Amino acid sequence: MRILVATDAWHPQVNGVVRTLTKLADAAEGLGVAFTFLTPQSFRTFAMPSYRDVRLAMPRPARIAKLIEEARPDSIHIATEGPIGLMVRRYCRQRKLPFTTSFHTRFPEYVRARVPVPGSLIWRALRRFHAPSRAVMAATPALARELAERGFDNVVLWPRGVDTHLFHPRAIDLCLPAPVFLSVGRVAVEKNLEAFLDLDLPGTKVIVGDGPARASLEEAYPDAIFLGEKHGEALAEIYAAADVFVFPSKTDTFGLVLLEALASGLPVAAFPVKGPRDVIGNAPVGALDHDLRNACFAALDISRQDCVAFAANYTWEASARAFVASIEGLGAVLPCRNGAEQPRFVA
Repeated sequence: MRILVATDAWHPQVNGVVRTLTKLADAAEGLGVAFTFLTPQSFRTFAMPSYRDVRLAMPRPARIAKLIEEARPDSIHIATEGPIGLMVRRYCRQRKLPFTTSFHTRFPEYVRARVPVPGSLIWRALRRFHAPSRAVMAATPALARELAERGFDNVVLWPRGVDTHLFHPRAIDLCLPAPVFLSVGRVAVEKNLEAFLDLDLPGTKVIVGDGPARASLEEAYPDAIFLGEKHGEALAEIYAAADVFVFPSKTDTFGLVLLEALASGLPVAAFPVKGPRDVIGNAPVGALDHDLRNACFAALDISRQDCVAFAANYTWEASARAFVASIEGLGAVLPCRNGAEQPRFVA
């Protein structure tokens, strides 16, 4: 089975969407499923306003059609609502081809953090984008319920995973005053990092990641340690060396970094909002409190082994199986290109 995924988020971007799609494709190989990605790398791009590190594609309809037809996919999945996602949606609609989509980002909250646009208008646009989709994939049951309540149809669950071979406890010393409170992710306004950096905490605050707000935050908070982007073993070692993972975001739909931290034996401190609440729930692996400082201190007393055991329930193989099952269960077919009777599925 060949699945084409259209995404506006791709390397060298470092975010949850890119990591999710990359890990999904790796895990799906064991299921006999091959992924092809239609990404900004195939087009001219321009810097996104207010976030110059993100490049937006300028796809042409003819180029989109050529790339899809060369890939000869059995199914089409649109992962993002950007220029590429819009063009692939248009391609499918014009040819009456079914497709699936996924909901990764709370754009209403992200946009409102930058410009005063009514959230109702953005939700309306998102509903319109996803309306023709045979299945709108959501990462958690709570997000799936919210989307259904907001008028999205055909919402299905697509859980996430974590690479426990990479992220696991190990003896690492960052040689920083303890306890070490760590936050990992894009350094941007929607991540609400000031709520963490403003806290009166002992030890050291460490920020891993890059983004448009990094320079201003480094200047405003000289006592915090900003390490920039880290990947692979370097990132895994930082997780394992910290004492508490602080997640101040109130806009994330899931937060893969939560699972990476827990797999590393790192308890979570966060606000009791969608994202951390959906991932952690009532499990004794995190402290969720409207007072983030209280959450940070409470997390210090949480068992690291409990965190590791909790994260072991999330695998990329299970995530890939759920993704493929949602596609196969639709039963939508394309006319065979080679004259054979074997149906070709399109999702």
